[in-house]
Amino acid sequence: MTQILTKSNLDKHTKQSLYSATSPKSKPLQLWVKLRQRLLGISTAEATVARRGFKTNSPRIQQRLETIGKTFLQGYHAAISNTRLESLIPHLNTVEAEWRGFAYEGAGMGLALLDGLTPWKRNRLQQFLADAGGKHIYMVYVGMGWALARLPWGINRYLKDMGEKNQFPDPLVGWLALDGYGFHQGYFYWRQYVEGIAIPKKLSGYAYSAFDQGLGRSLWFVYGADINLITQAIQNFPPNRRADLWSGVGLACTYAGGVRKEVVQYLSTAAGTYLPQLCQGAAFAAKARLRAENLTNHTEMACQVLCGISAEVAAEITDKALENLPYNQRKPAYEIWRQRIQAHFAIEELIVNY
Repeated sequence: MTQILTKSNLDKHTKQSLYSATSPKSKPLQLWVKLRQRLLGISTAEATVARRGFKTNSPRIQQRLETIGKTFLQGYHAAISNTRLESLIPHLNTVEAEWRGFAYEGAGMGLALLDGLTPWKRNRLQQFLADAGGKHIYMVYVGMGWALARLPWGINRYLKDMGEKNQFPDPLVGWLALDGYGFHQGYFYWRQYVEGIAIPKKLSGYAYSAFDQGLGRSLWFVYGADINLITQAIQNFPPNRRADLWSGVGLACTYAGGVRKEVVQYLSTAAGTYLPQLCQGAAFAAKARLRAENLTNHTEMACQVLCGISAEVAAEITDKALENLPYNQRKPAYEIWRQRIQAHFAIEELIVNY
């Protein structure tokens, strides 16, 4: 696993731009910021297709996927440079609306990482969520999953707090941290977790399903949005893991985008019997973007093609599925929520094909 406490490979220009945008004025704090950047910084080269070894033959898609990764790192570096919300939030909001969610996701990782490394102050992420981060709650929790992957004790402590102490930060979307963990492992270690179909050793029970939705999202990046390669990769997994993987693919296609309408239509066909899961992922993406007020044309198009409805209606379906959601059952409320959404689209598919 990538070690978090390593020397940063940030170039000089990147360090200066982040520092000038967010740095506090007192000299001791400036030194502390520089130390955090040096120890925790991640080179933007880590978000390139060449470094990751991803498989894409489209320069246009490659540029888009790399922009997403670099925007994530922009938000991450802003957060570790200065956690003061009065400085951090305006900086994140300078990012163009289409990409802003990825910057907030990166900030979620940075704040969660600092919370994990400083036991005397562990409320940065919650303060962020209580402020502007709340509009991007889905992305912030996914970013938290990246931090859990980088901290040696991260996943174990998170699951322990969830299961034994009932301290899950959010009983519903808190599972998205496991989704983020799955994406991280697929993004950085795809040869092991995607092609090698490795089973994460630190997880148990429902955590595997949440992990696999995130792993499914990573396929969109690993295979450069190539539907044939994505489909073949999922076919190589055991049948009991495929539904969650397709859910992640639908989420990535609809939120990250990068392909034309005919490709999304082909994806809808390729999913076959997993179309309800694909649609559930698309609906999640629509809800995340509408909540954050950064709906894009590609999200609208994907919802129209995959779900046969607008992004707004898809988001409303996720809201309706929350009504009277039970939180005291053996099955997590998050999974009941997902299954309700999937059931809605399964019924719609039956009606259309009747």
